[in-house]
Amino acid sequence: MRANIRLFWVLAGFFLVADIAYTVWNLIVNAQKLAANTIAPPGAPVEWVGTVVLGLTCVLAAFIAFYLGRVHKAQGGELPQDIATANIDDDDPELGFFSPFSWWPIILAASIATVFLGLAVGFWLCFIGAGVAVIALVGWTYEYYRGLFGR
Repeated sequence: MRANIRLFWVLAGFFLVADIAYTVWNLIVNAQKLAANTIAPPGAPVEWVGTVVLGLTCVLAAFIAFYLGRVHKAQGGELPQDIATANIDDDDPELGFFSPFSWWPIILAASIATVFLGLAVGFWLCFIGAGVAVIALVGWTYEYYRGLFGR
């Protein structure tokens, strides 16, 4: 986890430097356009969309780094990924339970795709996709309570 924390702090610093460079570059280019009497964008000398997006990307990377740092400090120990002499088996082997041969995730993904397609094509399609999504979610949840896999 320590490597992830360092990586996100480096990313936050990079995006901060990129944000400053982008803003300064915009100021220089717009000043040159004004000096040459060419068409300059009306209003602000800074292109705000790129400046704000790069600034918020810096903030997001800093938030993630801060959160991971707090979690790392709160857990009170090193993870096996941070120890160079650790074996693969030292990590937690339980990753969760996944349904083999289940068709419900595919149906759920197709129904969510239909919902988003409905946002682009026609809103009536969202209702069909949402209905199939509810059926797929219930089917996936109760897959092991009935049929061949019932327990």
